[in-house]
Amino acid sequence: MAAEDQQRAGGRFKQALVAGDEVAVIAEIKRRSPSRGDLNADLDPATMAVAYRNGGAACLSVLTNQAMFGGSGDDLAAAAHASGLPVLRKDFIATARDVRESQAMGADALLLIVADLSAPDLAELHHLAVSLGLDVLTEVKSESELATALEAGADIIGVNQREKPKSAAFTMDYQRAERLAPLIPDHVVKVAESGIAVPGGTTMAEVRAAGYDAALVGEALVTADDPVRALKQLLA
Repeated sequence: MAAEDQQRAGGRFKQALVAGDEVAVIAEIKRRSPSRGDLNADLDPATMAVAYRNGGAACLSVLTNQAMFGGSGDDLAAAAHASGLPVLRKDFIATARDVRESQAMGADALLLIVADLSAPDLAELHHLAVSLGLDVLTEVKSESELATALEAGADIIGVNQREKPKSAAFTMDYQRAERLAPLIPDHVVKVAESGIAVPGGTTMAEVRAAGYDAALVGEALVTADDPVRALKQLLA
C-alpha cells in the first residue's frame, strides 16, 4: 500500500469518500436552516436516506441540531439504519461529551468547525474522536483556519463557502473552495461544502476541476421533488 493510501485509510466514512474515481457526494438530511427557513420540514429521514443511497450517494450528513435545523439524534439513527451508508453527524461539536454522544447515536464521523474551537480544543476533540473509531470532517473557511486544522491532525478537510453558518444572512463565497484547494496537502481528503449545485452556485464540474474528492450537498437535494433523479444528475 502506498504511503498516501495508508494515510487515507481511516474509517467507513473516509474510505467511502475516496473509493471511486469521481467526486463522491455526501447527501445531507436537514429540515430547515437559519437563513432559508423550512426546506423540507416534514421529511422522513429513513425514506430520504434510502433515496439518497439509491441515487448513488457515498455518505450521508445528518443535522442533529434541533434549535437551528430541526434535527435530532433519532434522525441520524433512522437514516443510518435504513440506508446502511456511512453517516456524518453534522452539529456544533464543542465538548468531549458531544464526541462520545456522536459515537453512541451511531455516527461514523463528526464535524469539527475550526472557527468555533480553540486550537488546543480542536486537537483534543479530533484525537478523542479518532481514538473512538470516528472519522472527522474538519471545517475551514480561510488559509489560517486550514493551517490550524492541519496542525491538529485533520485528514479530511471541508471548505465551507458560507460565511456564517449560524446566521440568518445568506452570504456565500462561491470561489472559496477553488481558492483553497491547492493549499490542501495531497494526502488529505478534500470536501467542498455549501452552495454546491444550487442555482448560481458552485457546479459539480467546478468541484471536480478543483481536485476535490467529495462534495457535501444539502439544499439542492433536500428541496428536490425527486432526490434519486437529482443525485443521479449530479453524479453524471
